Amino acid sequence: MAKGTVNKVTLIGRLGQDPEIRFTGEGNAVASFSVATNESWKSKDGNIQERTEWTKVTVFGATAEKYVQPYVKKGTLVYVEGSLKTDKWQDKDGNDKYSTGVVANNYGGIQILGGGESSTDSSPSMNQERPQKENLDQTVEDDDLPF
Repeated sequence: MAKGTVNKVTLIGRLGQDPEIRFTGEGNAVASFSVATNESWKSKDGNIQERTEWTKVTVFGATAEKYVQPYVKKGTLVYVEGSLKTDKWQDKDGNDKYSTGVVANNYGGIQILGGGESSTDSSPSMNQERPQKENLDQTVEDDDLPF
């Protein structure tokens, strides 16, 4: 094992569709979904450009079944923390194919930051535990920084 290396990913983004939940032969839940993150910049000619990056996320076990399945839906703003994992397989022609995604940490690896555009929560206990939404688009002035 290589010393001095780190495999850590942190994302904040919105789900593009409802998570897919499946169960292994042993009955363990696996949730899969894609998270969209955006990047914007000003081009040389002064026009604002934007790019959306889609990242595949996989969540295992009780977190997938008891947290993702009932509460995380299309459009939900989530915080994801985990590690990169690349899967390799062969297509029908025998060509090697690769797919890289994020495997969320088992504890605290996914947190709901906000509901979807037309989010309706069916769990009153979830509403009580969820912190108030923050305006993530607000601008921070230099004078507001604590250092």
